[in-house]
Amino acid sequence: MSSTDSPRVPPAVAAVAPKPGAVRVAEGERLREVGLPGLTLTIRSYPGTREGLPPALYVHGLGGSSQNWSALMPLLSDVVDGEALDLPGFGDSPPPDDGNYSVTGHTRAVIRYLDSRRRGPVHLFGNSMGGAVATRVAAVRPDLVRTLTLVSPALPEIRVQRTALPTGLLAVPGVAVLFTRLTKEWTPEQRVRGVMALCYGDPNRVSPEGFRAAVDEMERRLRLPYFWDAMARSARGVVNAYTLGGQHGLWRQAERVLAPTLLVYGGRDLLVSYRMAARAVRAFRESRLLTLPDAGHVAMMEYPDTVATAFRELLADVGALEESRRGTASQAEAGGSAEPAEPAEPGEPGEPGEPGEAKDSTTYRTKLGS
Repeated sequence: MSSTDSPRVPPAVAAVAPKPGAVRVAEGERLREVGLPGLTLTIRSYPGTREGLPPALYVHGLGGSSQNWSALMPLLSDVVDGEALDLPGFGDSPPPDDGNYSVTGHTRAVIRYLDSRRRGPVHLFGNSMGGAVATRVAAVRPDLVRTLTLVSPALPEIRVQRTALPTGLLAVPGVAVLFTRLTKEWTPEQRVRGVMALCYGDPNRVSPEGFRAAVDEMERRLRLPYFWDAMARSARGVVNAYTLGGQHGLWRQAERVLAPTLLVYGGRDLLVSYRMAARAVRAFRESRLLTLPDAGHVAMMEYPDTVATAFRELLADVGALEESRRGTASQAEAGGSAEPAEPAEPGEPGEPGEPGEAKDSTTYRTKLGS
């Protein structure tokens, strides 16, 4: 089933719809619109603390926006020049002209942006659906990706968790309309509590200010005429991507990724199974795994400091690896001989430790450079 097989909100209607309110911009962030053929993207940037830092691009998940990265971007501003985009139909970006909300459609939007700004190669981050998009970008355009960081990436699962089924049902034509009718009496506060219960390992970690900001954003989104259309079609796009086989399958594309990869999984994730971490480590050839037993689906929002530290370690190891390779190449050119470094024994990653083994602890395994 394609992403354009049912009635949708025409682009002309979305274009003339009044803006339903200002989007929140945190201190230090900048917001701008970028026009591209067939789509307009809103870009949230957190500039690096000095000139010349390598670029980073952050891609949110289903129902999210660039605001999902506002806690992490400042923590990395001394090592990368950060930008987070609102995918078409989400955040403050209007729907795409062609109504294509498939994973491939979102992937094209990311690639078009990077090509138009000549920002690649970037340190690419993705969460949930954005993780699937980032994986596809890294597989089909390796020239655009320097490193890849995936937080609970939406990669195909044989046994989907029961708690993820309601989200998947949004992909069924008519379900979004039915859900809208059934929940029309829900307040924005009730909706936000439901989303946080689904996405956070511990919703109590959200501050009162953060909760209020989420409610304001929910109120804004519900006034968008295309909100549920974008949600339903993007959910359908993820389900369709799960069914693809061959070279277009997401797991096959994960195996093609050349960029060093950091994988982040939460032990209390109700949308992406914690068990998938082991398969992901095997699929991505140069990968390391960070598991957070108490985190849910959005670890970069719940534990931004821990995710930032893991990314810094990835940067350090990638730099050391590149330096080692340059040194070996120089010796070879000079006619010298160099004993190859003994690779670290990756072994089988196996299953991550059971959630809750140690409160707020992390389990770290790596096969980078193996």
